[in-house]
Amino acid sequence: MSGFDALGLRNRRAIPWASVPVESLPSFRDSVVTAVHAGWRVVAFFGLPERAGASRLLAVLAQDERGELGATSAMVEESYPALSPDCPEVNYFEREIAEQCAIEPLGHPDLKPVRRHPPDHAARSRSAVFDREAYAFSRLESDEIHEVAVGPVHAGIIEPGHFRFQAHGEEILRLEIMLGYQHRGVERLLEQVDAGRSVLIAESIAGDSVIGHGGAHCSAIEALARAHKTPRAQAIRGIALELERLANHIGDLGAIAGDIAYQPAAAYFGRMRGECLNLLMTLSGNRYGRGLVRPGGTLFDIPPELATEMGERLVRLREELEPVATLMLDNASVQARLEGVGVLSRQHCTALGIVGPAARACEVPRDVRHDHPYGLFRFAHIPVATAWAGDALARSLVRWLEIQRSIDFVIEQLGALPRGPIRVESGALQPSELVVAMVEGWRGEIAHVVLTNDAGGIRRYKVVDPSFHNWGALEVALPGNQISDFPLCNKSFNLSYAGHDL
Repeated sequence: MSGFDALGLRNRRAIPWASVPVESLPSFRDSVVTAVHAGWRVVAFFGLPERAGASRLLAVLAQDERGELGATSAMVEESYPALSPDCPEVNYFEREIAEQCAIEPLGHPDLKPVRRHPPDHAARSRSAVFDREAYAFSRLESDEIHEVAVGPVHAGIIEPGHFRFQAHGEEILRLEIMLGYQHRGVERLLEQVDAGRSVLIAESIAGDSVIGHGGAHCSAIEALARAHKTPRAQAIRGIALELERLANHIGDLGAIAGDIAYQPAAAYFGRMRGECLNLLMTLSGNRYGRGLVRPGGTLFDIPPELATEMGERLVRLREELEPVATLMLDNASVQARLEGVGVLSRQHCTALGIVGPAARACEVPRDVRHDHPYGLFRFAHIPVATAWAGDALARSLVRWLEIQRSIDFVIEQLGALPRGPIRVESGALQPSELVVAMVEGWRGEIAHVVLTNDAGGIRRYKVVDPSFHNWGALEVALPGNQISDFPLCNKSFNLSYAGHDL
């Protein structure tokens, strides 16, 4: 693992990025593949324009069992030997590098555009690796196989994405997903806008993960600015993050109930999701937590009377949730409808680098709050919830376990808020440093990787939403299921189109 031991990264700890070792391409490839096979996983893998005609590839990896982070890099020009054949979890990352940097991963098994946008300005001197306007769907040739195209515009009020099924009768043989309809140039914006606006962009990466992405952005900026949040600010951020998790997990259980036409649970969970959003509104002034998390801490406090009120409302919510969850998850017909649908094996989960509840439903206990604790979670812990079957029922059960544990956690923290200010000053960024910020959002691991230049400005800002890791899981979980199972399976993962498209 040359290059990793010399560069151990603590979570959100800034280091001189110039010390990232520059290795030969074969050594770089071998070091990443060897590390992954030894139990590391890829957090981020991206290109960084270095000089005319050349870019630096930089990989950030995590060793969850030991709570370690590492990085390695190499200079490339027009191509490099692809890692995907031996390390499938970098498949999407390498496609993204080809698109953004016009650098070809030689030997990539399925090289296609990720978002279908032109190369970054620094890479436009090189020829594009593929035609971004032509997306070559894979095909199974047979007179008995038919294709079904769904999207990008859908019947419901959801984000755009195209799903291409190849099926024999009702049985799905293959699913290919094409996204990129919501590409907004988030990373480039975060590299260019002033500090006051950057957090507004981070909060808008995925509209249902405001606290998650906003917190990751602020943690990265705080590390680069050497700003140390107070214990009270860390506690408020932790409470807000768990309220965001509660709102979305409860909403997902209601949506899953709706997809199987189990209307009593759908109606009750839908109403109780609103209770969590209302708690966020009480705390921040809006139902999604915008404006709460800012570099140096938070903009809003939780005074004692508000803490008492929020705690009482959560106690009532817990009492209301339990009979509804029991009504749904203990029902034999519900279990029969969810069991065996969209099975993701533990082997696929590990090979693809899946994160969040989707991984934990495969008995892979991957949780940033536990493996790489940050903020409040360094001092107060939430047990990791897992299941083993990897199907829609397992993903539902993991959500229900996390709902119960998050409610207990928030009630406990509201009753023990530390004293002190809620925000400290966050000054200028340190020059020539690299920082990694990781947050366990409700979908899974959110990672923001930031590199500064010699003047302390942001040179490269890399965002990895959990959906970027997990869309591949849906492609491998669907074959063998019925086409009519797709809405249910899709909802059981509930991935973000905007978070992927950036």
